[in-house]
Amino acid sequence: MPAARLIEVDDAGLAGSLAAMPCVLVIGNFDGVHRGHQAVLREAVAQAAERRLAPCVLTFDPHPGAVVGLGAPPLLTTLERRAELVGDLGVKRVYVRRFDAAFAAWQPDQFARDLVSQALEARVVVVGENFRFGARRTGDLSLLRDLGDNLGFGVRVSAVARDARGPYSSTRAREAVRAGDLIEVRNVLGRPHALTGVVVHGDQRGRTIGVPTANLSELAELLPPNGVYAVLAERHDPARGAFVRVAQGLTNIGVRPTVGGGRLSVETYLLDFAGDLYDARLRVHVVASLREEKKFGSLDELKAQIARDVAAARVALGGAATLA
Repeated sequence: MPAARLIEVDDAGLAGSLAAMPCVLVIGNFDGVHRGHQAVLREAVAQAAERRLAPCVLTFDPHPGAVVGLGAPPLLTTLERRAELVGDLGVKRVYVRRFDAAFAAWQPDQFARDLVSQALEARVVVVGENFRFGARRTGDLSLLRDLGDNLGFGVRVSAVARDARGPYSSTRAREAVRAGDLIEVRNVLGRPHALTGVVVHGDQRGRTIGVPTANLSELAELLPPNGVYAVLAERHDPARGAFVRVAQGLTNIGVRPTVGGGRLSVETYLLDFAGDLYDARLRVHVVASLREEKKFGSLDELKAQIARDVAAARVALGGAATLA
């Protein structure tokens, strides 16, 4: 399915000349679009189909924690990536309300009336069990239901999806990424963690040993620990407005101690690929950890290790062409 359409919402309503669509509205941050989110969204899409409404999401940017002094957590997924992932589940629109100090001061009744009911035309609102809203999080589920009765929308509370380890959550996914536990990452997200960046010119040392790499900059997502990873790479195709499969590969995250890099870099060697990727947007799905970063005694030792890494990556990835 195509990505859900990202639409900015401000005090005046929808940006531009767009009109709202009577909808089933799911409210949340949705960073990671993990398995818990997916369960809620599938339920909402099914409800929308039954009621002949549009399935839509309301989210906030920047993260509310960045505005109210709690601090924003590291990103698992950008807004663009979230739109792709929820679009795959059948969501049509992602409404993005800028979260600033003025919006943080809105009282619960203004939030429900001006944004949820009037601007977005929600007929059903789907939220999690711990949903709070309005200034200083004073609005709770009971108040949301009362407001919905007066404003013409129903409220559905989604149960928290979980496994034997506990609820699926963005926090749990972040902890797994930080720990390099890629099995747990995939268990929580339902897919590998991905990193997206722009390919820039590096020092081209890789070419001197027969391993040209794509150096990624402008990465927004949380990085796993330094090391070498087997990845599946996609390149953004502007004509299609989507990322398309490029190749299997190896991604090194670290400071390149053997060649005296010193600063953190993320570089990917694409297997069986020839072509110019400079200035392209590249996404790498981090499928398996191969080894920690290590300093080698010579470039020959490094080349020999890279050959072993390539063989290990081919085994880890198998014939993988997709992330299913």
